[in-house]
Amino acid sequence: MIANGENAAGGSGITVATAQEIFSAGVDIITSGDHLWDQKEVMGLLENEGRFVRPLNYPQGTPGQGRTLFQSDSCPLVGVINLQGRTFMPPLENPFQYALEEVARLRQKTKLIFIDFHAEATSEKVALARMLDGQVSAVIGTHTHVQTADEQIFPAGTAFLCDAGFTGPHDSVIGREIEPIIKRFRTNQPQKFEVAKDRVLLQGALLEIDDQSGRAVAIQRVSEPLSGGSR
Repeated sequence: MIANGENAAGGSGITVATAQEIFSAGVDIITSGDHLWDQKEVMGLLENEGRFVRPLNYPQGTPGQGRTLFQSDSCPLVGVINLQGRTFMPPLENPFQYALEEVARLRQKTKLIFIDFHAEATSEKVALARMLDGQVSAVIGTHTHVQTADEQIFPAGTAFLCDAGFTGPHDSVIGREIEPIIKRFRTNQPQKFEVAKDRVLLQGALLEIDDQSGRAVAIQRVSEPLSGGSR
């Protein structure tokens, strides 16, 4: 189980404590994105937590790791890569080139490779997934907080979803209280964007992968309400 946790700490960034809460819920690997640096406590994860992955295409020397390997008694060896897009995003190194190089290295160890591509532009996400079709098991997009309806398996066997959506309150504006966002748009005045509370959904994707070939067999979007309504 892989979860993007970059907004886990009250909607901005991630800390050691919130990461441990996610791990305790059954998540095996946590990926991140452009809010990586929002909490200074993230350094504890970057320096000490092998199950935490930041975008691979940061410059050389950046703390942490951009990919990791996971294996358990019930799961064969899986490579997990985190990438961040560049269109409408903070400038990083070229994710396409980094992806090609890292996938080639990982395929020497396993054909089961999962990519979390944290990006804004749908074209950038689709293009990267098309480029890697048949070389990775899945490319799942994150960042926009809006789940897309384009789940598919490309011809050479790579599963794709442009955006997994977000786990959190959906009676909101992408997770934040509604009125302050509207006021900001209407007046252009600074507002405090509190995390909303109602209609919590678990969103993501369920993948079935052939562990011999690394090809995706099935992909299914997940959007399930939290039992009990609000939290």
